Amino acid sequence: MGERNLNIEPKITLLGAGPGDPDLLTLKGVKALQAADVVLYDALTNEALLTHAPAEAIKVYVGKRSGEHSYAQDAINKLMVDYALNYGHVVRLKGGDPFVFGRGYEELDYADSYNIPVTVIPGISSSIGVPGLQQIPVTHRGLSESFWVITGTISNGQVSDDIYQAAKSNATVIILMGLKKLAEIVEIFKAEGKHQLPAAVVQNGSSDHEKLVVGQVESILEITKKENIEAPALLIFGEVVSLHPSFKTLIAPYASIS
Repeated sequence: MGERNLNIEPKITLLGAGPGDPDLLTLKGVKALQAADVVLYDALTNEALLTHAPAEAIKVYVGKRSGEHSYAQDAINKLMVDYALNYGHVVRLKGGDPFVFGRGYEELDYADSYNIPVTVIPGISSSIGVPGLQQIPVTHRGLSESFWVITGTISNGQVSDDIYQAAKSNATVIILMGLKKLAEIVEIFKAEGKHQLPAAVVQNGSSDHEKLVVGQVESILEITKKENIEAPALLIFGEVVSLHPSFKTLIAPYASIS
């Protein structure tokens, strides 16, 4: 850890960058970046957001994407505190929302151990924002009274146990970081008799490179492979997917068994 400059007032802002489209950053987020001395940003943040920060501000890419862990979480924690102690205001720019699978609380807790004040600025989580941008509501009267947001893969590399529970419910199920486990996830829904439940996969949601595929549990894996869908992608399972315009051709067979 570097020596502290006593003339510096350290502070940290945990800032949610939103799902990808740089225009979806909040006004409060823009103001935080404009006042940044240092910006630490992840792979899932749009680099266009860095233009809001002063030209003289230090910008540090810290990676954190599956298969490309440029920095371990403990290293990011230490960098964040070191920069705050030596430069002042550190904006920790994180994709989506800092507290939705963003490990934001770990960073807050580490900064707190050094008595560095932390401000949290929420971001639009891809779990809600991406379906919404596709006109798929995560809740809808008569179709879904609640929604689950689940990580596709937990720390030991296995599918989350919560997916098994969610598949039993009538809720909309949104799975982040789950594309590599899609075949396994599909089998979990099939085991609950939900072969014809509407399903969608969105790649690079809200960005210029966004791709969407829509189908049913029994077909979504094949469609995803055919369309060469790649990570990062978000999975949506639930009757609300039937509201998407491209699902119209599937409505009739689905309705016949409802």
